[in-house]
Amino acid sequence: MQHRLNSLIFKTILGLLPVTGLLSLPSAAVAQDEGADSFVEEITVTARRREESLQDVPIAVSAFSGEQLEEIGIVDITALTNQAPNIQLEVSRATNTTLTAYIRGVGQQDPVAGWEGGVGIYLDDVYLARPQGTVFDVYDVERIEVLRGPQGTLYGRNTIGGAIRYVTKRLSEDATGKIKAAVGTHSQFDLVASGSLPVSDTFRIGGTVAKFTHDGWGDYLTTGEENADKDITAFRLSAEWTPSDNLFVRLHGDYSIDKSTSRQGHRLLPGPAGEPVLDDVWDTRAGISQLPASTGGLDPEADQGGLGLLVQWDINDQLQLKSITSSRSDRTESWIDFDNLAADTFDAPVVYDNEQFSQEFQFTYAGDRLDGVFGLYYLDANAFDAFDVVIFSSLTAFTLGDYDTEAWAAFFDFSYALNDQWDLSIGGRYTDDERTARVIRETFLGLGSPYFGNDTAISITPPSEGVPEFNGKRGDDKFTPRVSLSYAPNDDHNLYLAYSEGFKGGGFDPRGAYNIPEVREGFEPETVESIELGAKSSWADGRLTTNIALFTMDYTDVQIPGSVLLDTDGDGEVDGFAGKVTNAGGAEVQGIEIEAFARFTENFSATFALGLIDADYTEWLEASTDPVTGDPIFVDISDQREFQNTPETTASLNLRYEMPLASGDLALLAGISYRDSTFQFEIPNPLTDQDSFSLIDLSAVWTSGDGRYQAGLHARNLGDEEYIAAAYDFPTVAASVIGFYGPPRTITGTFSVNFE
Repeated sequence: MQHRLNSLIFKTILGLLPVTGLLSLPSAAVAQDEGADSFVEEITVTARRREESLQDVPIAVSAFSGEQLEEIGIVDITALTNQAPNIQLEVSRATNTTLTAYIRGVGQQDPVAGWEGGVGIYLDDVYLARPQGTVFDVYDVERIEVLRGPQGTLYGRNTIGGAIRYVTKRLSEDATGKIKAAVGTHSQFDLVASGSLPVSDTFRIGGTVAKFTHDGWGDYLTTGEENADKDITAFRLSAEWTPSDNLFVRLHGDYSIDKSTSRQGHRLLPGPAGEPVLDDVWDTRAGISQLPASTGGLDPEADQGGLGLLVQWDINDQLQLKSITSSRSDRTESWIDFDNLAADTFDAPVVYDNEQFSQEFQFTYAGDRLDGVFGLYYLDANAFDAFDVVIFSSLTAFTLGDYDTEAWAAFFDFSYALNDQWDLSIGGRYTDDERTARVIRETFLGLGSPYFGNDTAISITPPSEGVPEFNGKRGDDKFTPRVSLSYAPNDDHNLYLAYSEGFKGGGFDPRGAYNIPEVREGFEPETVESIELGAKSSWADGRLTTNIALFTMDYTDVQIPGSVLLDTDGDGEVDGFAGKVTNAGGAEVQGIEIEAFARFTENFSATFALGLIDADYTEWLEASTDPVTGDPIFVDISDQREFQNTPETTASLNLRYEMPLASGDLALLAGISYRDSTFQFEIPNPLTDQDSFSLIDLSAVWTSGDGRYQAGLHARNLGDEEYIAAAYDFPTVAASVIGFYGPPRTITGTFSVNFE
């Protein structure tokens, strides 16, 4: 891979050399039709906290409009994995609405409290501190932006891999409404109704109500329930007030309820009693409803929502003040069956309960040569989780994690036009994180702990578990800069060179055995230093648009969640495990991203995306013992470890052909996406690691001439490809090697009507 990547980098740079000569020519020199209108509508993004053309931003950004996502039949945010290079967005293992996100090899796959993701998720410019409830269904969306690479200046907190911005639509000034219905395989039925109503010339209200349902893709063979079904109800309401030309106020709220059955995976090994591997990857032998918690009030459900207030004041033609206030909370009650068998072993009821309050102030300046933003940010958040792990029917390991985070930051990002062709951008962010942790690990004699309904359980916490309760506190601070230099020889081309840093604070392992000294001390922050060379170009009067980014990242003190095996009853046999986060010494990540849009005719167009990445650990020290002297030593095992959720190659090709039909237009769309082989964990496992595969999607969408009616037919994963998106790997615990698969083939018909 290294040779292939270096070769491609070299060829790409050579290919850019003659291009730089063309860049100095007038636009008409590369245009096929000097008098033609531009074939590509300009895309506006706010990746730098201010409105800019996508082609002018010196950042690797992929932007998708709501209309575009609706046309290709995307159901939720995870489908963007097949549209943009070097990103992995998946539903987290054993969940329905929790997101696992990786960009350029950086991310976090376990959603428990105490561990922070490396990709920032934003809803209307509000940072979501926890991943629960962030598998957003795509509706009522203006656009989604995927920012690749460290965004430590403007987005700061935990955006060392990148950021994903979900931007909802603002209300129309006129009375409008829309109803969209979808029916499909697995008894799918979705209904979305939205509307906007002007109350006066300056005040309007609106909202959206959505219902998403489908039957299970498989069955609980033990209990008769459905596995991987969907039952989500969602609401979004907003009120917008424009008392004057220079003042805008938006109050908005959202709430969703997920009553889907707790999702279980697929055993990849026979059970300890000889239970064979099931033929259907969506069927399970899980027997989690037999636990006492089922009668103790645990109701598998995920609720999340929040309120936000946006105040935007245009002080004058150059200066704008923006205030973003938000309060959010979510609670998830669910079940995990770690061995996916009917017996009451390694079953776990879980509760996640999170709250956050954030306040951000932005001061934006737009002058003749200087423009940019200065801001202040504050976050007060609590992350709580609790879960039982039933070791045997008479032994339960209980874990509770309660984490308070208080963070504040000051940031700036300004661009100065040195002349008509050269721009210099300088930014920085100072972040201060204070974290307080309370962790409880306790072993009970009985089926389940008192927390989950078994009041008769007796605590028998052995010395190997350490103290039942641990309290820790740590503070981390960091200044993360960003500098970029852009060269635009004309309106159609933009070359940039950027240096940026990212920072993610340290913490305490929520599952740690605190008799282990390094666990008590917590784990250190991780950092990324990135250099990126990019070229954004428009050719032939807009018929062809190409965006190329070459990047290299120095990844230091990588936080690696792991486990240590325990002998909880002192009988000399392993019967449990505890968490232990390791700071790997370092890693190097480099790659190439190419995105292109081509319009061959007025009716036929194509989009293409390619990502190549080479990610290697350079140092990973593990405690060991000298075989000769018996002294403790550290051994570098970096050559034995791999980057998880980071395929070396990702690619996609989407074709679109439009033709008139029945007083309207029919759009035919075909897409194919490719993902290289993927490691689910740092230690390779041929059972859970996914081989390379491709997915094919087809859509046909008819739109009436007046745009009022739209009907579509969408086939996703047409070949019904079976691929592992997440996994559990506990081979010594009841041979519990479990795979969680991506969605099977679905066929959906949609119909919508607009009211104006």
